Amino acid sequence: MIGLLALGALMGASRVCAQAPATEKQTSSPAVAAPADKNQTQERMQQHRFWDKKNDWLFAGVGAARTFDYFSTLNLRRRGDQEILVTNDVVDNHAAFAVVEAAGTGVSIGASYLFHHYGHHKLERWTSIVHFGLATTGAVRNYSLKTAHPKTTP
Repeated sequence: MIGLLALGALMGASRVCAQAPATEKQTSSPAVAAPADKNQTQERMQQHRFWDKKNDWLFAGVGAARTFDYFSTLNLRRRGDQEILVTNDVVDNHAAFAVVEAAGTGVSIGASYLFHHYGHHKLERWTSIVHFGLATTGAVRNYSLKTAHPKTTP
């Protein structure tokens, strides 16, 4: 819920202009025109297509990390441990759990697109990088946990 509020605030903040819109013609002296040209060149270099090669690799990494998390969580449940982030009923229903993992990947790509659309290109990339790191860390943690052995009474 907090994430949705933050995303909404971010989207609304991009529409607020503290100065005159960029479409208005402003007169400037020749001494000021040189830095503006430099900024325009730098701005053009920062803009990129959403489905560029770097994003392709980042999104593939997020999908691979979510797949790794899927299989590590199933392994965790087979060993008798409990899942802490979602209910065990969701994890034990393999089709539903696969949809949850795929939806997580889709939401990550969607959030990256929103950042791209509103010009936050660093956040666009960092969304996938952080998601990849967290999903991989969770999967490694699942494999690292000891197997839960049920206590038997003599």
